Amino acid sequence: MSAQCEVTAKLAANAPMSLFERYLTLWVFLCILLGIALGQFFPAAFQAIGAMEIAQVNLPVGLLIWVMVIPMLIKVDFGALHEVRQHVRGIGVTLFVNWLVKPFSMAFLGWLFIRHWFAPLLPADQLDSYIAGLILLAAAPCTAMVFVWSRLTNGDPLFTLSQVALNDTIMVFAFAPLVGFLLGISAITVPWATLLTSVVLYIVIPVLIAQALRKALLAKGQDAFDAAMAKIGPWSITALLATLVFCLPFRARPFWPSLWSLLCSPSQS
Repeated sequence: MSAQCEVTAKLAANAPMSLFERYLTLWVFLCILLGIALGQFFPAAFQAIGAMEIAQVNLPVGLLIWVMVIPMLIKVDFGALHEVRQHVRGIGVTLFVNWLVKPFSMAFLGWLFIRHWFAPLLPADQLDSYIAGLILLAAAPCTAMVFVWSRLTNGDPLFTLSQVALNDTIMVFAFAPLVGFLLGISAITVPWATLLTSVVLYIVIPVLIAQALRKALLAKGQDAFDAAMAKIGPWSITALLATLVFCLPFRARPFWPSLWSLLCSPSQS
């Protein structure tokens, strides 16, 4: 790997965490509460936001996801793929967990908790949507969190960069077929239009934009690249928190009244 790529990898993986990042758990919890409260008090506004979609893919949330992932994807050097052979064991474990353990175990947990244990708390006509959401989540390795956890553990920056590059490459081709298979075995009609739209909107386009920006920034020199990354880096966490606030009101109203009714109802002898 070139010296420039090595410097970029170290910056991506081992940059010191800010005070805001250290308390990210607290901000996430507060945003969850805020999202639920907004869903209760302004249902019409969030129904309007939820209706802005193409092939069941919400456009405002898609835009927030772009803002969240593009700064992280700019750090990804697909030229680091040749480094994979130096980390065969680690990459093997990553691929096994990401593409065999996590998606299938999440599909099972969705069947167990959503279809059975928590089914009385949820609207019957939305059970398939919740299970599909869990499967979609499990089949998409999170680039941003890989960088964050690598920083927290002082991980090997070159290993981090190479595994992220490999996983992002695999995700472009394997995400839709894997999700389609898991939805099929979960007895859920496979929405291929939604899957393909999601792949293009959430994976292909952000990767292309990020790599174009990366090339343009590096062409100005490493100092310009570092300065730009320091400026746009906080966008990822801000967009993550905003996504939580916007997504939760879509589902908060049907869930919480059901939970409240269950908790407050008199026990049956």
